[in-house]
Amino acid sequence: MTSPGHPSTPDEPPLDLLGIGAGPFNLSLAALADGTPGLTTAFLEQRTGFHWHPGLLIDGATLQVPFLADLVSLVEPSSPWSFLSYLKSRGRLFPFYVAERFHIPRTEYDAYLRWASAALPTVRFGHRADVVSWHPRRQAFEVAFTRLAENGDTEGTGRLFARNLALGIGTAPYIPTPLRPLADDPRAPVLHSADYLPHRDRLLAARHVTVVGSGQSGAEVLLDLLRARPAGREGLTWLARTPAFAPMEYSKLGLEQFTPDYTRYFHGLPEATRDRLLPHQWQLYKGVDHDTLAAIHDELYRRTLHGGWPDVALTPGVEVRTAETTRGRIELGLEHAQQETTGRLTTDAVVLATGYRERPLDGLLAKLNDHLVRDDAGRPQVDREQRLVHDGTLGGSVFVQNAERHTHGVGTPDLGLAAWRSAVILNAIAGRDIHPLPPRTAFTTFGLDGTTPLPATSRAGAEKENP
Repeated sequence: MTSPGHPSTPDEPPLDLLGIGAGPFNLSLAALADGTPGLTTAFLEQRTGFHWHPGLLIDGATLQVPFLADLVSLVEPSSPWSFLSYLKSRGRLFPFYVAERFHIPRTEYDAYLRWASAALPTVRFGHRADVVSWHPRRQAFEVAFTRLAENGDTEGTGRLFARNLALGIGTAPYIPTPLRPLADDPRAPVLHSADYLPHRDRLLAARHVTVVGSGQSGAEVLLDLLRARPAGREGLTWLARTPAFAPMEYSKLGLEQFTPDYTRYFHGLPEATRDRLLPHQWQLYKGVDHDTLAAIHDELYRRTLHGGWPDVALTPGVEVRTAETTRGRIELGLEHAQQETTGRLTTDAVVLATGYRERPLDGLLAKLNDHLVRDDAGRPQVDREQRLVHDGTLGGSVFVQNAERHTHGVGTPDLGLAAWRSAVILNAIAGRDIHPLPPRTAFTTFGLDGTTPLPATSRAGAEKENP
């Protein structure tokens, strides 16, 4: 059963689940909850319509995970909200079958999500959740919200009550500290890659463009600019802190670090161990897919066929330490970690493919902060079932999505774990397996403590060593 998300009345029972935010992860939760008997849900999203990273829907860019990493398929492949169901609704199953595409265009994934977000009956756009509090008498969370018009003006306010919350407020583009003053200056052509497409023409007109960041977004922006600029006058520099422009880990066993088995293993590690481990896993999420790296090299090679080298510099191992405008241009102060040297680069525009950071929860949960349990670094503790750990005085649970990399590891933002995580949350709310989940998901065994299964012979050996 669903709830339309209208304001609660005094005699109306609280919702079972209220989602705040309607990005891919909470859309997955809404899709898997849809049609569940006896479960009342609603999802509030402050945007007035859905778009998934619109600034990076570059022509030809593909999703980095297979199409099965949709909202539901890895838990309920027969769901009406699957990507294949979307294709069926558009009469495109046979073209997709003939195309033999395991990795779909990013624009197609965006269209699929927009289709689902518009049709799911529990999703309400133009509803901004403002503050969350606990209502002891109703034994429910009280969420005050504002209804927004298309232009952002306030249309009204209201409140909803729910026994459980799911926070899916997403991440925000990260701007390195030295570049924030220029990024905040509308006159300075310094922007995050999240805003690339609206500024593409301006960047193509610039004499020299610098792309900062070694991941997939940086590679795609560089490749798109390179293909559009004339040979011999490319005027491009690609900088990255990582020691190399490295391919993303995409081996079959390597990908098992994006399974529920590894997530459980990582969650069971000591906090200090998790914090040490994450930076060393950069190639799992900061690398570039092989095809994009190959396409960049192919384009550069093609421009050498008649002699000479393209005006493109690819320099890893470099960090931007300072940034300032000088006579209408941008001057970057650089430091090379391995050489222990510094240098300066003058450019006309900068695209920051510097990733995203989790949006802080403190403002939304200000009235709950005193009840939340935090780790040694002041971050909220999150249990295995995605709940924020609290002091026990709150009668409900606050679940989080894509805000728990410090506790759940590199798979936190991965689309392939969306359906599984949503099923974990729904099963926890229901107290039963609405969506049965497999006990094992990887061939790799992580650890010796029973976090993931061991073969019988190995288990016996571990028990002898660890009585």
